[in-house]
Amino acid sequence: MTDQIQRFLFDNTNVRGELVTLEQAYAEVLDRHAYPPAVNHLLGELLAAVALLTDTVKLDGTLSIEVRGNGALALLMAESNPGGELRAIARMAEDAAIPDENAGFRELVGEGQIMITLDPREGHRYQGIVALDRDSLADCLADYFAQSEQLPTRLWLAADGLRAGGLLLQRMPDESQNQDLDAWERSVHLAATVKQEELLGLAPEALLQRLYHEETVRIFPPKALRFGCTCSRERIADALVTLGAEELRDVVAEQGGIETQCHFCHTRYAFSEEEVEALLAGASEPPATLH
Repeated sequence: MTDQIQRFLFDNTNVRGELVTLEQAYAEVLDRHAYPPAVNHLLGELLAAVALLTDTVKLDGTLSIEVRGNGALALLMAESNPGGELRAIARMAEDAAIPDENAGFRELVGEGQIMITLDPREGHRYQGIVALDRDSLADCLADYFAQSEQLPTRLWLAADGLRAGGLLLQRMPDESQNQDLDAWERSVHLAATVKQEELLGLAPEALLQRLYHEETVRIFPPKALRFGCTCSRERIADALVTLGAEELRDVVAEQGGIETQCHFCHTRYAFSEEEVEALLAGASEPPATLH
């Protein structure tokens, strides 16, 4: 299987879709952590979802989905950008029991909310919030589109610890393209027959043929996806400065320097006492004044 996302649409309708398949990128996320199987499955669904949403909203920037709940799984977060780079992380609640392998979405996350953040390279950052009041991640995200984008959208997500996949359908507002008034209901009805093993094991063209062999489907060239982390020494340094001079100097006094690591990819970053003082000095410099 190739890590990719495939866009498609139904001719003479206002219905479009995306199909995502992940294997290597999913494996690289899991290889960096040791999560219980149930968390691995949900993390795969979230990776598929963030890829689908990034391609759907056509964002020239970073899109992240953050799930926060009061269950055994306190945090689940995935991030994607237009370059096809994906990363994700999970965090168990303190003293939480290891969940059963077959634990479902609501059993893992409990009550809480999902935050979808769109951070464009240019323009203002946008954040949408939807409650965790549905039984699946896919249904919660469909609620987000209904509330924030006001576009009927349905998702089907699957993951098994080795592969992750997803299907998204969306009804566009341009009714002039819709010469088939039943297209949306029919396409959703057919998509609802998809099985997990099909989302995970079939190539996009084969899956679309299985679901929509009586429809005229236009398939666009796929876009490659891969694991990628946006951490850097500069970004870690900026994050350290926000802790404040007193806290940073206390750590340096105790440890002789500061060592930290990226939670997503586990890359380690070390800062000596001199480097920490240089960071603090740079942060304390007044901004330049234009005359």
